[in-house]
Amino acid sequence: MAQGVVKKSKASAPKVGSSRRQTGSKVIKPKKASLIKSQNTAKKHTAGLTALTEKAIAGKAGHLELLGGGKRDKKAEMAAKLQKKG
Repeated sequence: MAQGVVKKSKASAPKVGSSRRQTGSKVIKPKKASLIKSQNTAKKHTAGLTALTEKAIAGKAGHLELLGGGKRDKKAEMAAKLQKKG
C-alpha cells in the first residue's frame, strides 16, 4: 500500500526564558544595642586601617597619583618648609 504525503509541521514559537535578577547575599543587621555599637566601632577601625594601608603603599610606590602621601607629596612638603625658612 502506498503511503500518503508527509505532513510538514509548523515551526514552534521560540521559548521566552524568564530573566531572573541575581540578588546579593542578605545581611542580617544586629538587633541588640551592644552588637550595633560593636559593629559601628569595627566599621570605623577598618576604615582607618584602609586609609593607613593606602598611604603606606603610596609612600613605597611613589608613582601612584590617585593615592596621597607618596614621594611627590613629600617633595612638595620639603620645598614648602625650605621656603618658610629661607
